[in-house]
Amino acid sequence: MLMDISGISVSVTKKKIKNMHLYVKPPYGEVSLSAPLHMSDDAIERFVRTKMSWLRKHISAFENQPRLSKREYVTGETLYVWGKQYFLQVDYGIKNSMELSGDKAILTVRTESTLEQREKFVKEWYRRILKEEIARLLPKWEEKTGLYSTGWQTKYMTTRWGSCNVKTGKIWLNLQLAKKPLICLEYIILHELAHLVEKKHGDGFIALMDKFMPMWSEVKDTLNKEALDYME
Repeated sequence: MLMDISGISVSVTKKKIKNMHLYVKPPYGEVSLSAPLHMSDDAIERFVRTKMSWLRKHISAFENQPRLSKREYVTGETLYVWGKQYFLQVDYGIKNSMELSGDKAILTVRTESTLEQREKFVKEWYRRILKEEIARLLPKWEEKTGLYSTGWQTKYMTTRWGSCNVKTGKIWLNLQLAKKPLICLEYIILHELAHLVEKKHGDGFIALMDKFMPMWSEVKDTLNKEALDYME
């Protein structure tokens, strides 16, 4: 359920847990809270109000994070691929394609193509290159950790970089990761694999991350400081 507390929208989920847990989630600073099943709405509201200063600080950090301008997919715009900036060059032909050459991203489209069609093609291009890297990197991290997913998929997500269904063992990875440095994708893969055995971000989870990627907190900071997609 959603609760409005002092102008902040909080997504509340009640679970079989003992304590409340409050999160401000990347990349857009959305607020969520997990609470015990027996916890009353009044108790939840009182708890959130005690954390208001902390909440506003973290929400502001995400709101002030640099964002990419709205894409029109015309020559001169910039695109990011694996953390590197490319200048878009739009050419016209009978078949859609994207090619990286030097500092240019050469997008070939049909003359009559619409903005929506160009956007859809570029998103699917990002999906393809992301899938290629996941197929290469996931087995590497599974072998390294001894933690194996049952499957994976990509998805355009607005509140998280990845997710893990601990019941099925399946992981999801955010399509936007194709725009970020490759080490960020590796960090998210490891993060989601760790959740297969550690549901929460507690000491056990941190110990796994420290063991297999000692600099994971620095990578996390890098990812969360990266420019985000345009948001209406």
